[in-house]
Order: sequence, then C-alpha cells, then structure tokens
Amino acid sequence: MSKRFVYHVSLRWSDLDAYGHVNNARFLTLYEEARVAMMFVGARSAGLATFEEGIVVSRHEVDYLRPVDYGDPVRIEMWIDELRPSRFTVCYELFDGDVLASRARSILVPFDLDKGRPRRLSDAEQEFLQPWISAS
Repeated sequence: MSKRFVYHVSLRWSDLDAYGHVNNARFLTLYEEARVAMMFVGARSAGLATFEEGIVVSRHEVDYLRPVDYGDPVRIEMWIDELRPSRFTVCYELFDGDVLASRARSILVPFDLDKGRPRRLSDAEQEFLQPWISAS
C-alpha cells in the first residue's frame, strides 16, 4: 500500500508577487523544500545519506489551479509515480487549506557529483522510496 509524504511549509513575504499571490516560480521552491525534507532529512533519519551525494532535476511540470495568498502554511503531499534504476518521478499536490492549488511532477536523476555523470539508484535508495510509490 502506498502512502504520501506530507510536509507543511510556511509562506514567506518574499514568496509574493505584485498581485499579492505566491509567485509562480516560488511554487518550485516550495516543492523543493518538501522534496529535501523527504529525501535528505527523512532519508537521513532512516539511516540513508546517499541522496545528499547527488540528485539532480531533469524535468519539472507544474499546473497552477488557483492563486495562493499569503497566510497560513500550505500542505504539500508527495509520492513516487515511477521508480527506475536511473531515474524516478516525484508527484506533488499543494493544498491551501483544504483546497488543491497546484499539482506538479519532477523527474529526478541520481548523480555522481565527483564524476559529473548520472548513476544508478542504490538498493537502499530504492528501498527507501518504495513505500511512497503510488498504487496507480
């Protein structure tokens, strides 16, 4: 059974655009904070630190469903849509209260920073990501 990683993030005044809404580019920053919480902080808590050695984004897709105003923290729910040895897809939903405000997907590639090239996910990394794989 799959589950979602849930992360609450406070909005910053600097996240707003001239219209008083969260700027479209800042959504990626909010999604990044949730991803870091899962793959760096959460993985480290589980005894896994190898994601910190290199994961790069190869693609982002974002759907903006409604404006988000400055206020209470937003909730980001994440899961893994596809897990392959050389890449995986993270899906996100951002909620403003109980209202879905945005959906996104990121394709991530494990990367060897020292060698400057992609690498394969380790068995331990795949095992960490496995519970977050969607049932669909």
